[in-house]
Amino acid sequence: MNDLQWIWQQPGWPAFTWREAPLAELLRQCTHSQGQLLGKLGAVGDELSQRRMLDTLLQNIITSSAIEGEELNVGSVRSSLARRLGVDEPEGGRRTARSDGLAELMLDATQQYRQPLSVSRLMDWHAHLFPAGDGQLLGSAIRVGALRGDEPMQVVSGRLDYPFVHFEAPPRAGLEQQLEAFVVWFNDDSRGIDPLLRAGIAHLWFVTLHPFDDGNGRLTRALTDLALAQGEHQTIRFYALSASILDHRKDYYRLLEQTQKSGLDITLWLIWFLRILLASINQALASIDSILSKSRFWQLHRNVPLSTEQLKVINRLLDGGAKGFEGGISAAQYQAVTGVSKATATRHLTDLVAKGLLMQLAGGGRSTRYQLTEH
Repeated sequence: MNDLQWIWQQPGWPAFTWREAPLAELLRQCTHSQGQLLGKLGAVGDELSQRRMLDTLLQNIITSSAIEGEELNVGSVRSSLARRLGVDEPEGGRRTARSDGLAELMLDATQQYRQPLSVSRLMDWHAHLFPAGDGQLLGSAIRVGALRGDEPMQVVSGRLDYPFVHFEAPPRAGLEQQLEAFVVWFNDDSRGIDPLLRAGIAHLWFVTLHPFDDGNGRLTRALTDLALAQGEHQTIRFYALSASILDHRKDYYRLLEQTQKSGLDITLWLIWFLRILLASINQALASIDSILSKSRFWQLHRNVPLSTEQLKVINRLLDGGAKGFEGGISAAQYQAVTGVSKATATRHLTDLVAKGLLMQLAGGGRSTRYQLTEH
């Protein structure tokens, strides 16, 4: 090992410190947006809430694995989650031991937030990650539901003859005691810490311990979801932190590496964590606003008779995003989406204008475009 001093070698480890002033405004913004989100959840119906939560949990699982470079079968994971949540879903994907295990892990972390953390619970989570027959890594067996072995745990890149060590975990000797100390802190000693800071500290501490052969990153993010659920005192999940981390994966690994090669002041890590958390919550707020806006639109036009094609296009416009026809929809686009003739597309659009669902934008001829009326 070189003369670089890892964070876990610092005198006083793991007594992290941070400066409150640089965190204050970010904490205020996160808490404000979090409160807004929780407040708006009451306006979303139970069925929509269940489906939105299913989508969020699915996104969390898929993106957490994608951060590690693993591509999951979305249909299988969705099917496993829907079964566990009791949500009726059309046949989408075949459930597997792998997808059932991932669903069980995520739901235990978020739905059972009142249960205390324990080493045995972490072992169970690890077993869910690697169901029987799935614990293979590059041809060597993973110790499933057990701590890693005595060999050094390193994250390395570069040539075999000139490797670069990005991270080295604490040695195996004493790992049980370090993990127990983490659990005690998580359950008891962290009670006086702001819940959002507690989640960021737990994330850094656990991933630095790196207690397992594989799956440490995914378990770290599940543990962070548990900490966030405990801070909110609710099982409903409407934002996917892992999705925001995936969007900034390079920065994520860079900040972790920088922090793990520094002293015990983790202010910069906590700033980054709060920024990513805020982005995740604000993205969820925008989604909830879209759901509520769509609900208001259909409430206003609930008695308007529409064709199947018209319903499809209106919903696409309401959903917005990449598939929402930014700048309005033309007759040619309507034709492409619905498969009707050009004449029928023009007639349908004219009918939607007459019924007050669409308005015609400036322009004419082939460039004529339509957008939703204000609602």
